[in-house]
Amino acid sequence: MFSEEVAAAFKKIQDKIIVNLEKEDGVGEFIVDNWARQGGGGGITRVLENGGVFEKAGVNFSAVHGELSNEVRNVLQTEGKGFFATGVSLVIHPKNPFVPIIHMNIRYFEIDNGAQAWFGGGIDLTPIYINEAEATQFHTDVRSVLDVFDASYYLKFKKWADDYFFLPHRNETRGVGGVFFDRIGIEGKDLANCFSLCSALGNAFPDIYLPLVSLNKNRSFTRENLFWQSLRRSRYAEFNLAYDRGTKFGLESNGRTESILMSLPPMAKWVYNYSPEPGSEEEKTQLLLRKDIDWLNRNV
Repeated sequence: MFSEEVAAAFKKIQDKIIVNLEKEDGVGEFIVDNWARQGGGGGITRVLENGGVFEKAGVNFSAVHGELSNEVRNVLQTEGKGFFATGVSLVIHPKNPFVPIIHMNIRYFEIDNGAQAWFGGGIDLTPIYINEAEATQFHTDVRSVLDVFDASYYLKFKKWADDYFFLPHRNETRGVGGVFFDRIGIEGKDLANCFSLCSALGNAFPDIYLPLVSLNKNRSFTRENLFWQSLRRSRYAEFNLAYDRGTKFGLESNGRTESILMSLPPMAKWVYNYSPEPGSEEEKTQLLLRKDIDWLNRNV
């Protein structure tokens, strides 16, 4: 079955990412938490905490099935009841404030044994301090993956990410964006091609992210840098709890709470009415937290 093929491929991607992250960390090892979902299916949550490089890293795989609640059916605008969903989702919170937070997920969803089916996913970078050259490299690498499938995808999916990874109550983006896409394949597009796209993005993750980690993981930092990191992490938590669709769907579909909330940072701060010092590196980052920056064509 197609759904089983997708799940098997996604599980291999989880394994590949784990191996590469442990190698880069050099100290920490991922724990393995196999879990079953009441109602059907289950998954494998892999979490590394207090490593040499990564303070908290989670790479989840799931393949679940069952019956959609009326609330979820309304959100998906479907009359179907039976569903199958599989995916890989990861969030990494490094120790060093000069190593960016990253999120990626790839997912497949089908209703009534494939009567409706689609893929979704994305990858986005959330630096504590925005380095424009590194943001440009990140976007260049992501575009190189997408261009193999369709030269129009990058700009389309980048715009989607800018609009999605946005905190309206702060009027700021979560980070420097990336790409985001959902329900591709549902409008007559080739599901096999969408599967290849998601697989390519997942397999490219180590090559996209780990060079940024290697470049910055040994940089010295101050207490003030850590303070700013804790504030930026709080924005990350706000987005995930207030706006992230995956978090909402997981909780509403009786998903596993520990795995769903794995994305939250280990430590964060909320300081009343904080504003960075004018001319500081923190202010420079704050001013770049906006939509529609053309990272591929900036003079840096």
